[in-house]
Amino acid sequence: MASGIVIVKQYERMVVLKFGRLDGVAQPGFRFLVPIIFNGRKIDCREQVERVPTQKYITKDNVVVDMDFVLYFKVLEDQAEKSILEVADHRVAVRNLAVAELRSIIGNITLAEALSEREKIQNELQGSLDQNTGRWGVKVLGVAVNEIDPPQGVKAAMEREKSAEAIKTADITESEGQRQAQINRAEGERQAAILEAEGARQSEILRAEGDQQAQLLRAQGFSQALDNINQVANTVDSKTMSLQYFETLKSLGESPSTKWIFPLEFTSMLGNFLGGGNTNQQQGNGGT
Repeated sequence: MASGIVIVKQYERMVVLKFGRLDGVAQPGFRFLVPIIFNGRKIDCREQVERVPTQKYITKDNVVVDMDFVLYFKVLEDQAEKSILEVADHRVAVRNLAVAELRSIIGNITLAEALSEREKIQNELQGSLDQNTGRWGVKVLGVAVNEIDPPQGVKAAMEREKSAEAIKTADITESEGQRQAQINRAEGERQAAILEAEGARQSEILRAEGDQQAQLLRAQGFSQALDNINQVANTVDSKTMSLQYFETLKSLGESPSTKWIFPLEFTSMLGNFLGGGNTNQQQGNGGT
């Protein structure tokens, strides 16, 4: 700069002042500034990483936590002059603004929310910074919260709570498993009972159908037997029937009964038989 010869690198921009007033922004390359008349300040337009040291923050439920985070930001090339003219040190300004905004965000949430919604905190902090750093020509590209560290007493209480929650979850899981097992056993027993009843019903149906079929076959056999007897009876003459009656009389004579009752058909048939016998006898005598 003292000699007036300046090399602006590719990732840099140089804000040129003429007699203390903005003259323009020099692009990368070889530049010559007349000493005393011109003055230049180079700005690094690459993405910058700024780690904010661990600091204490108070949550909505009055718990003090230690937090540290990292900022990612860059100076916009087309607004490089703002980082020189609008703020003395844009890096310090961005860091301090981030700390202040984070205190405001943490103060509006509880410790549990801070521990469980880290991504939400990061997004909210980045949005808040973007609304304010634009006037410096700076764009915040991201925020990463590294650690949220509550006090030891709170940590111990949280550990106990987690342990109790784990035990509760295990008990619930175990009881749910037992309940499901009982349901499965009951369902199995119900299905078995249904199948057993269905089997018994089918067995009864088959047995009834078998009995019905057997009775039908017996009835058909009895009917066939009666038909056969009727056919044979139609071929028997009166003499044969009389002989059967005589056999019956013979059986009656052997019994101890003293009274016999004969149907009229028997006496008429016997008369025919006797008459037929006399006729044959007469014929025999005549022949003799």
